[in-house]
Amino acid sequence: MRRRWLAALGLVGIGFFVAGAIILGVLGGVWLDSKLGSAPFWTIAGLILGLVVAFYGVYTMIRPFLDNKSNKGNS
Repeated sequence: MRRRWLAALGLVGIGFFVAGAIILGVLGGVWLDSKLGSAPFWTIAGLILGLVVAFYGVYTMIRPFLDNKSNKGNS
């Protein structure tokens, strides 16, 4: 039962990480666009950077679970 709660909290943490990475990327892009006057360019670049960071972060957070599953199948 405790493992399920920890797994659920980990998934919630992943969701917050994804949202935070994307929001920070977009907000950074909007800020740069307002300073440089290059309207959608940095916002889109920030969105893409946020998505890349989010996907990489999710991959690194989920990888131990995937490794654990594959190790159980080999035993």
